[in-house]
Amino acid sequence: MLNESMFSSRTGEWETPQTFFDALDAEFHFTLDVCARPENAKCARFFTPEQDGLRQSWAGETCWMNPPYGREIGRWVEKAYNEARRGAVVVALLPARTDTRWWHRYVMRAAEIRFVEGRLKFGGAENSAPFPSVVVVFTPEKAVSDGPVVRSMRVK
Repeated sequence: MLNESMFSSRTGEWETPQTFFDALDAEFHFTLDVCARPENAKCARFFTPEQDGLRQSWAGETCWMNPPYGREIGRWVEKAYNEARRGAVVVALLPARTDTRWWHRYVMRAAEIRFVEGRLKFGGAENSAPFPSVVVVFTPEKAVSDGPVVRSMRVK
């Protein structure tokens, strides 16, 4: 059974698996979780829904972003892209929705796209997610590019 606090179809919130996050944190050394709640924050510094990460500056930070996967996701991906242009590094865990407008407008202009092999088992879930996942890396150096580096990554 899926723990209500780990995922809600009403909010589209999926809790990042800790070991998955830890592997990326070892590589990127995150300073800010831009979409969190106190009970699931992955960084010491984080923005809650009340603080609204979409309204905050991320400039100069190395950000972790696992946004709500509902209708607002496009706004979060656009924000990640724009904040990278302002100097942030943003690493985002997203559903691999390659047919969406936000994917083509912003993800395809990221520095890197890492397709996750298999399906993630989000925090508190008994079963794997019903969708494929991707890690997208937005960097200041490549906020506007001809195309991202694309590769796959294994879930450990």
